[in-house]
Amino acid sequence: MAKGHGCCHGCATCLLGLYSCRWAENKRKGLRTTKCDCSWFFFLFCVCLFALVWLYHALILLNDFHNFNEFLFRQTQWWVDWSLPLLGVTVLLVTYSALLLVLALCLQLCGQPLKLHCLHKCLLILTALVVAAAFVALDVKWTEQWQSARISLQATGPFLHIGAVAGVTLLAWPVADCFYRTRRAAPKVLLLLVYLGVTAALYLAPLMISSPCLMEENQLPPKPALAGHRGAPMLAPENTLMSFRKSVGCDVHVFETDVMVSADRVPFLMHDETLTRTTNVQKVFNAQATMSGTTFNWTDLQQLDAGSWFLERNPFHSVQGLSSEAQGQARAQKIPSLEQVLQEAKQHNISIMFDLRPENHTDYQSFVNVTVATILESGIPPQLILWLPDGFREQVRQQAPGFQQIYGLKSSWNETESPLRLNLPYQDVSTEQIGRYRQDNVSVNLYVVNEPWLFSVLWCAGAGSVTTNACQVLKEMKRPLWLLPRNTYLMVWIVIDCVSFLLLLSAFLLLQKCSRRKEPAESKSDVLLTKINSLMQE
Repeated sequence: MAKGHGCCHGCATCLLGLYSCRWAENKRKGLRTTKCDCSWFFFLFCVCLFALVWLYHALILLNDFHNFNEFLFRQTQWWVDWSLPLLGVTVLLVTYSALLLVLALCLQLCGQPLKLHCLHKCLLILTALVVAAAFVALDVKWTEQWQSARISLQATGPFLHIGAVAGVTLLAWPVADCFYRTRRAAPKVLLLLVYLGVTAALYLAPLMISSPCLMEENQLPPKPALAGHRGAPMLAPENTLMSFRKSVGCDVHVFETDVMVSADRVPFLMHDETLTRTTNVQKVFNAQATMSGTTFNWTDLQQLDAGSWFLERNPFHSVQGLSSEAQGQARAQKIPSLEQVLQEAKQHNISIMFDLRPENHTDYQSFVNVTVATILESGIPPQLILWLPDGFREQVRQQAPGFQQIYGLKSSWNETESPLRLNLPYQDVSTEQIGRYRQDNVSVNLYVVNEPWLFSVLWCAGAGSVTTNACQVLKEMKRPLWLLPRNTYLMVWIVIDCVSFLLLLSAFLLLQKCSRRKEPAESKSDVLLTKINSLMQE
C-alpha cells in the first residue's frame, strides 16, 4: 500500500502514534505496509470477531450463571458473583480489540502504513489466548451452554443478520480504498473475492435463520404458566415461606422446591446437601457445618437463620430494591417444614413440585415414605402435588394415586400415560420438539428460564410452563419481545440487502473515481522527477 495523504497531518500523526507508537516525524519517514503488517491486520480483525463472539456467549450465559455461582460455592465455600468479572474482562477485551481495529481502518483510509506496535501484538495474542481458554473451559465444564447459544440464535438471528450486513457495508469503504491502492493484480483479486464472498453469504444468511417467533399474531400460543424456582429467589431468601408468598404475588401456578428429611423424620425445604450456603450453620454448629442436612434434627434446624445470607450476599443484585420492612422479614426467615409449605399451598391453591434429596442416600425409601405420609396428612388436594422424584415412583403411585406424576428422566416416562407431564432443562428440548409435544397434548415444563429473550422463544414455541427465578419479570410480559410475520421479515431482508448493495457499490464507484483523479497527478510528478534526475546526471 502506497503512502497517501487522505487526511490532515495532525490526524495522521495521532492515529499512527496510537497504532504504531511512532510519534516523532523522523520515525515515520519511509514507512510502508508490508505483507507482515497485512498479516497482523488480518489477525487483529479475527481477534476482534473472536472476542465479539465470546461477548455474545457471555451475555447468553447470564440466564444460567446463578447455577455456576452455586457450583463454585460448593467447591470453595466462597460466594462471589462471577458474572461481574466475566463481563468486565470480556467488555475490556472487546473494547480494546475493536478500538485497535477502528484505528487500523482509519489509517488505511488516510493512506498511512499499518505498523502495529509490538506491545499491541503481545496484547492481541493475550486476548486471543484468554478468549480461547474461555471457550475451552465452557466446552469442558458447561457443555449444555452450546445448546443455549443455539436457542439464542432463534431470538437474535434476524437482528444479528442486520448488524452483520451493516458491518460489512461499513467495511466497503476501507476495502475499496485498499483495493484501488494495491498495485499487484493477485492481492486485488483475492481481496475482492473474499469480501464479496462474505457479503454474499451474509445476504443469503436468512435462508438458514429459523425462529418460532416468525409467525402471525393470531398463531401465538398461550403464555406459558410460571413455576417459582425455590419460590421467588430474587425477592426473598430461597426455599422460605417469604419466598413462597412472594411467588404467589407473581401469579405462579407452581411452587418448585427441594425437600430433605431431618434425622428425626421431619421433611423440610433445602436445596443443597449441606446447609452452609443458605443458613448460618457455621456460626451455630461449626463442628457439623459440612455435614448433610439430613443429620440434623428438626429442633436444631429451627435454630438456624435462613434469611440473613440473602441480604449479605445479594445473589441476584436485587436486595437494594427491597423495602426496609421486606429486609426485616428476610432476616427473620427460618427453614420451613414441608408441612408449613403445604398449608400455604392449600390456602392459595398453588401446586407444589419438588425434588427429594439426596437421591443416593441409603435411607431414601424411608424419605419417600415419610414425605408421602406428610403430604397425605396435610389435607392438601392430591392433584396439587406434582410428584417428581423417580425413586420408588410405582410405590408412590399406589400409596397416593391422586398425585400428578411428572417425569424428569426420559428412561422413566410412561408413554401411555395421559396426560403426560415432563419437567426438562430447556437445553434438552428443541423448539420443534416443544411444538410436537404441544400437538400431542404433552405438558412440558422447562427450567430454569430467567431472561425475557429465552422466555419469548419458548413462548412462541408453545411451552406449557417454565420454572424461573425471575417470576416478577416474566409476570409483566404481555407478549414476546418480538413477533414478526414471515412475509414481513422476508420484505425487511430484501430491503436491507438491496440498500446494503447500493451503498457498497457507491463506495467502490466513488473511490474508483477518486483514484483515477489521482493517477494523472501522480504521473506528472513521476515525469517531473525523471527530468530533474536526468538534468542532475548531465
